[in-house]
Amino acid sequence: MTVTGAIDGAELGLTLPHEHLIVDLTLQVPFGGLLNEPDLAVHELELFVRLGGRTVVELSSHAIGRDPLALQEISRRSGVQIVMGCGWYREPYMDRAEVDQSSVQELADTLTFEIEHGVGDTGIRPGVIGEIGSEHYVTAAEERTLRAVAVAAGRTGLTVSTHAARWPNGLRQLDLLAEHGLDPRRVVIGHCDTVVDVEYHRAIARRGAFVQFDTVRGTNAFETERRVQFVLAMRQAGLLAQVLLSHDVCMADHLAARGGSGYGFVPGHFLTHLRNAGMGDDEIQELLVVNPRRALTGE
Repeated sequence: MTVTGAIDGAELGLTLPHEHLIVDLTLQVPFGGLLNEPDLAVHELELFVRLGGRTVVELSSHAIGRDPLALQEISRRSGVQIVMGCGWYREPYMDRAEVDQSSVQELADTLTFEIEHGVGDTGIRPGVIGEIGSEHYVTAAEERTLRAVAVAAGRTGLTVSTHAARWPNGLRQLDLLAEHGLDPRRVVIGHCDTVVDVEYHRAIARRGAFVQFDTVRGTNAFETERRVQFVLAMRQAGLLAQVLLSHDVCMADHLAARGGSGYGFVPGHFLTHLRNAGMGDDEIQELLVVNPRRALTGE
């Protein structure tokens, strides 16, 4: 499901599985944490399209500025297919009254209704659940929303994409989702490249979930090479089929117009780094086309 309607999985093409086009993180990042210009988003996507990009998974939830109509406009003007997310982000951005006063089943009902009928009166339906997350540890409120997400995902067939930055919370997230019967093969654990632990990455993949290296931004040579080595370590372990790559553009200075690498670094320069490290075209296709399609569709 995209913001302009349903498509066949074969049409997804080259996909960035974790990005933001419209997002408001000013609660914690007062300066630079706001992206709210469709014109700028369309401009930023031009390089992605020139590099063969077809689809962006946009993971801003309602609490961090999600705007379905703006995403629809961006999609139509840029030609990029946009898969919109839904659900609860993480505790600082939650409506605690809603979470505290609702049962897991009630929260799941709310999410299921939006997935099946669209956001508000727009009729625009989410195509993925996420990003759903935690930071240092999974709080009680985050645990409740993760459980609700698992129930809603089981009902609707959507994939769950999580936020597990800097601390190795992905395995705990998988445990909670699995308690409600969610197949790990329909779960993407996000920000794995911000946790410098190859065995953690491999443990997630061996559970069946997708390991997402999604802060691949070309910040400097050291960080780029570290991410190349993460990919190679997964390949060495025979787990390349569980790897996803993206940028997580979510700040003004991530945009090319503001001095960052924008949405074009992964399908551009980073692929050159992977090829220089010995990866072949079939493996590149697996990382950017096949794996995202499998993650989103359950193929």
